[in-house]
Amino acid sequence: MQTNAAGSPLPGEPVYLAVGKLRHAHGVHGEMLVQIFTDFPERLQPGTILYLEEEGKQLHLVKCRPHREGLLMTFEGYSTPEEVSKFRNQTIFVKSEDRPALANGEYYHHQLIGLQVITHEGTPLGMVTEILETGASDVLVIRSDTGVETLIPMVEAFIRGIDLGKREITVHLIPGMLSEEA
Repeated sequence: MQTNAAGSPLPGEPVYLAVGKLRHAHGVHGEMLVQIFTDFPERLQPGTILYLEEEGKQLHLVKCRPHREGLLMTFEGYSTPEEVSKFRNQTIFVKSEDRPALANGEYYHHQLIGLQVITHEGTPLGMVTEILETGASDVLVIRSDTGVETLIPMVEAFIRGIDLGKREITVHLIPGMLSEEA
C-alpha cells in the first residue's frame, strides 16, 4: 500500500483501517492473542477478511472470542502455534469500505486527514495533517502553507461544519487562537 506524505493512500489505492495487532500464539490450536485498536471489536466476526501489514496477505477469521483485554482469533488454514507465530507483532487491517457506518456528525479520522480548513469568514488556515486524541476531545492539527501549526479542538464551539464532498472543514476561531505568524 503506497501513501502520500500525510500517510493517506494514493488515489485509486484501497484504504485500510488498522483494527488490531497480532501479539502471540495462544494454546495449541493456532489461536492468536490480538490487541484491539478498533472501537468496533464486535464487527470482527467469523468470515471477516483481515489483511496483514507486511505481506498484504489475507487472513480469513474462523473464530473470535474475548480474552482479558483483547481477543483470541483463529484463522482458516492455520491450526498450530508454529503456523500462526510467523504473524507475531503484525498489525491487522480491514478495508475501509467494510467499516460500520457512524452516526450523523461522526467521522473516522482518516476521513478528516487532508481536508482543507477555513474560517467561517472564508479565510484559509491550512490542511488537517494529524488528529490528537486527548481524552476530553480530539484536536485537529492544521498546517498552513507556510508551516504554521494551529490546534483546534473538535468541539461544537469551534467546528462549524464538515463537508466531505468539498473536502473542507469550516471553523470558528476566538481571538488569540492563531499565532502571530499566521
